[in-house]
Amino acid sequence: MRRGPQILIWSASTWLILGSLVFTLGFSDNKKLFLPGDTTHGHHQIELRCAECHTPWGSVDNNACNRCHGAELAAVRDTHPRSKFQDPRNAELLTRLDAASCATCHREHEPEVTHAMGVTQPPDYCIHCHGDIASERPSHAGMAFATCSSVGCHNFHDNSALYEDFIEKHLDEPATLATPRVPALRNPPATVAHTALRAADAAFPAAVQPDPSTLTDWADSAHAAAGVNCADCHQAGNPGAAWVERPEHPACARCHDAEADGFLAGRHGMRLAAGLSPMTPADARLPMRADAAHRELTCNSCHGAHRYDTRAAAVSSCLGCHDDRHSRAYTGSAHFELWRAESAGEGPAGSGVSCATCHLPRVTTRVDGADVVRTEHNQNATLRPPEKMLRTSCLHCHGYGFATDALADPAGAATNFQNPPAVHVESVDLVRRRVSGKSRQPNP
Repeated sequence: MRRGPQILIWSASTWLILGSLVFTLGFSDNKKLFLPGDTTHGHHQIELRCAECHTPWGSVDNNACNRCHGAELAAVRDTHPRSKFQDPRNAELLTRLDAASCATCHREHEPEVTHAMGVTQPPDYCIHCHGDIASERPSHAGMAFATCSSVGCHNFHDNSALYEDFIEKHLDEPATLATPRVPALRNPPATVAHTALRAADAAFPAAVQPDPSTLTDWADSAHAAAGVNCADCHQAGNPGAAWVERPEHPACARCHDAEADGFLAGRHGMRLAAGLSPMTPADARLPMRADAAHRELTCNSCHGAHRYDTRAAAVSSCLGCHDDRHSRAYTGSAHFELWRAESAGEGPAGSGVSCATCHLPRVTTRVDGADVVRTEHNQNATLRPPEKMLRTSCLHCHGYGFATDALADPAGAATNFQNPPAVHVESVDLVRRRVSGKSRQPNP
């Protein structure tokens, strides 16, 4: 039997398959064919940029996770840091659960075992180390370990809103505080004096002829009031440089570095941070408006070029893309009515509640020894788990108990909190009983 033709056919088929593989991996848009399984909701936008998480040998180490999540974990004082399990006194715990490795609990491409926040451990994983909690805390007797991470209880990394002394400070607060207000923005102290500019002060090359309405929008903006002209954005502050028709986030970061960093760390900008094209609503897994499917998300997508209307960015920009039930219900909610009243001058400053009030909240940081209030542009910082919103958003207007119950009520969240919470969280009750018992104890 002649084997020459068979070998030739086999060789040709092999090279054809290899050629198709190389083309697909290197040039085609069909790289998803080689994913071992669906990626979690937090990473699916960058799933084709494998090197963001994987080493050349395919494994994932903690350094890859910390490149994106390390700063956030440090800010909340991670209650289960890797260093805790590197302590020889805790070595025995690693035999129960390798908590020193992020991938022990957060694995990708395993949708069949993936729970909220990308956790792939069973919901009762706390029992590995805390099986005797009922003897340490009798108040926890009978509680199922699958409920440890329920809203209002414990979170593996971030317990900043769940410490007992913090809850104790907020016991017996009313559902709505007497003076509900969102903090006012406060910029860093000016280091250089500036002069407000007018339309005649715009700086652009002779070859560029902006539309008169563009100049009007800019002249009425905070940029002009702060002495920022066209060249500062379109030529990176150098009038002799090449004119950039549509400046991207690096231009914004020259003045708004903290906001740009937050944007790149969140879902809106994470593709840009990974060197990919901007996100579009078509990339999202939440329901989005069909007419916005191919709208690229950059700083200007929400703020708009030249006018930079932050009030429009706080509501209109969000609803221009998001089409889930929670977003659609916003305009029928009490939150929106407060926002409408403030916008119309009928309510006091800071009393309105926009989409950004909760999802891009105002946070206080220290800059050069002064308190600065900025908008947190990383919406993931307050998205999951939902109780992360307590300190940054909810407690400006609501009492701790009411806010915790509301966040624990998925049906209420879906309708944008149009009704009182139908769920009650026991954390406040446990602390109240402890405080009451302590107050009844006789003095020594």
